[in-house]
Amino acid sequence: MKKNMGSADRIIRVIIAAIMIVLYWTGTITGTWGIVLITLAFIFVLTSLVRFCPLYLPFGLSTVRKKLAGRN
Repeated sequence: MKKNMGSADRIIRVIIAAIMIVLYWTGTITGTWGIVLITLAFIFVLTSLVRFCPLYLPFGLSTVRKKLAGRN
């Protein structure tokens, strides 16, 4: 698996996942929507940890910053 998620993308996903978890934990969102929210939060955290988003592949997207030639 080639990494296709940059640092900013990963941080944003973790923040969104944390918000989703808080909404579920506080009972703001419950029932089916709550289960969907928790599932999405889990997927966001998982993809952030492995730095790979399978949904980016079909579109050829990558948020990984390219290194410029001559820079370390």
